[in-house]
Amino acid sequence: MNAAATRTRSQPAIARHLINLFFIVLTMAMIVPMALVVSISLSEEKSLVLSGYRLIPEKFSLTAYSLILEHPAQLLRAYGVTIFVTVVGLAASLLFTSMVAYSISRRDYRYRRITTMYVLFTMLFSGGLVPFYILVTQYLHLKDTIWALIVPYLVNPFYVLIMKGFLEKLPGEIFESAKVDGASEWRIFFGIVLPLSTPALATVGLFIAFAYWNDWWLGLLFINDQELVPLQLLLYRIMSTIEFMTNNMNTVNVQIDLSQFPSLSARMAMAVLAAGPMMFVFPFFQRFFVAGLTVGSVKS
Repeated sequence: MNAAATRTRSQPAIARHLINLFFIVLTMAMIVPMALVVSISLSEEKSLVLSGYRLIPEKFSLTAYSLILEHPAQLLRAYGVTIFVTVVGLAASLLFTSMVAYSISRRDYRYRRITTMYVLFTMLFSGGLVPFYILVTQYLHLKDTIWALIVPYLVNPFYVLIMKGFLEKLPGEIFESAKVDGASEWRIFFGIVLPLSTPALATVGLFIAFAYWNDWWLGLLFINDQELVPLQLLLYRIMSTIEFMTNNMNTVNVQIDLSQFPSLSARMAMAVLAAGPMMFVFPFFQRFFVAGLTVGSVKS
């Protein structure tokens, strides 16, 4: 009897240890590649060519970073553009997304189903690249403006549906009592709905922020002004230049030892410079992010 009871108690412990082991392996699978990227960016190019990639640099070198930061003014300007686009785009996108989601989550909204189907329809079908380009350049006249990097991503139907699913969990009695007290729809939205939606706003906000920060496609399409080039597009151009010089070293009048030219390490250094700030931002919102993913999964 005691042996059977011991086995029964040990089963949850074994399952817990297996789950912990699984998440440890999963965490290492995420951390090791990032550590390898940082290590390669700090390695000497010749050691990479001869010895391959290592988690600890065989020969430490900052040549890749010095090459990228050779003209810091341009890089800092690109950082400023990307930070402005991310902050303004995040605030505006969260506002519009939550407004649309709040409207279609209200059960007393007459056209709730039609509007929801309209939002869902845009996830399944799009107008295509050419109509999109014509809309932005010919009708909205946003070419070579900072708004060309913000407006196209203002409302994402997927994020609207995520917000809708969260707002539907809010008790309708809150809105009814607020109306009885004389609160307007705007007062209900800004004074009640948004404060209660902090976990969902943090979850959706992280997705939106990553989308704005990592975007280079809109800049490639609509930005020719060098003053408005975002960070990701600038780093993409630097990488293309390095790749061109590496592949055409014999045709250009530049005498550089290919084993010393930081082609591999420069690519990784650009990845670190581009992704670094967002890695510091994410931990501050991790608590809200987890709450936003799990809210509504268990009914009380």
